[in-house]
Amino acid sequence: MRLRSAFLAASLATAIAAPAHAASDYKALDAEIDRLIVASKIPGLAVAVIDNGKVAHVVAKGVRNEKGDPLTTDTIMYAASLTKMTFAYYVLMLVDDGKIDLDKSIADYLPKPLPAYPKYADLGVDERWKTITIRRLLTHSSGLADQRFYDPENKFRFNLEPGSRYAYSNEGINLAQFVIEESLGLKVGDEMNRRLFQPLGMTRSSMIWRDDFKGNLADGVHEDGKWEAHDDRSSVKAAGSLDTTIADMGKLAAAMVSGWGLSAKARAELDKPSFPIVSEAQFPPFLIKDNPDNARIGLAAGIGLVVYDGPQGRAFFKGGHNDITDNHVGCVEKGKRCVVLLSNSGLGQRLYPTLVKSVLGDLGTPWAWEYPRKLPVAAQ
Repeated sequence: MRLRSAFLAASLATAIAAPAHAASDYKALDAEIDRLIVASKIPGLAVAVIDNGKVAHVVAKGVRNEKGDPLTTDTIMYAASLTKMTFAYYVLMLVDDGKIDLDKSIADYLPKPLPAYPKYADLGVDERWKTITIRRLLTHSSGLADQRFYDPENKFRFNLEPGSRYAYSNEGINLAQFVIEESLGLKVGDEMNRRLFQPLGMTRSSMIWRDDFKGNLADGVHEDGKWEAHDDRSSVKAAGSLDTTIADMGKLAAAMVSGWGLSAKARAELDKPSFPIVSEAQFPPFLIKDNPDNARIGLAAGIGLVVYDGPQGRAFFKGGHNDITDNHVGCVEKGKRCVVLLSNSGLGQRLYPTLVKSVLGDLGTPWAWEYPRKLPVAAQ
């Protein structure tokens, strides 16, 4: 049975990675990418296109460091918050195993009360932690602060009433990791490697730094043009420690849009509208300013990503950003199509709306919610 399961996993991974079109079909797209990275003034961009649930095209353009070494399809790039989406997919595997219930209180899993753990002692006698579920953590609806170092007193605390509204929380995602590791005795980084990266052939992806990444690594550029070295992440963080490549992320996106490795029931949870998003913008996460237009497209949190209904039907996306990184995964269920964009600049937003439309057509992506209101580079 084990041999059969291993063979099936390998066969599915091969099917997901198999090209749906010849590379020659994408010459026009590659030319548009060349134009857009120059017009957007970003150093490098890596792109994967998924069609009918298969990786159809993978390309990397530009440079990966100040020396001018070329960005390639196997260059290690920082996934940033695409880590959250990847971790959430692994959590759905635990749901299928019957080890995690998305809607049970974390109190049902932890052997001790949450405030009894030193890293969460700031909660003190605040028993609202008992209302936290894994779903609330993965849909950013727990009310927990984004990151404790933003707090004036550097404390872990609630910024909102749990379950009241969507508000981005890195602390919440890392808490989900803590609950899983503490209650199930698992090491999330090792398990994601065993259950996701290895079966999918994502050989250059890891939740923690690997020394073999050094030979082909992307540094990043700030808006002022200054380069910054790639950060070697020394601990597993579900909120954002993943290093990966465009070739590997293409395989993951194909797996996700196809439902690889999940039951139909668990896959349906991924892009089900679990919690409505009413905020005008994703950041800053605790600015209480709403946009009624969100309801018109059913903007909502899925499990580890954002879902909505656009002109082509149900779609989902996830971004990953910092000052020197800008990443985007956008998928539409119809035709099982996706585009994955990884940039070693914080300004990918200048070209992403145009490029996503070039690849997938108009998805109705709520770009103004995801990004600051900067005018994108227009299509030629």
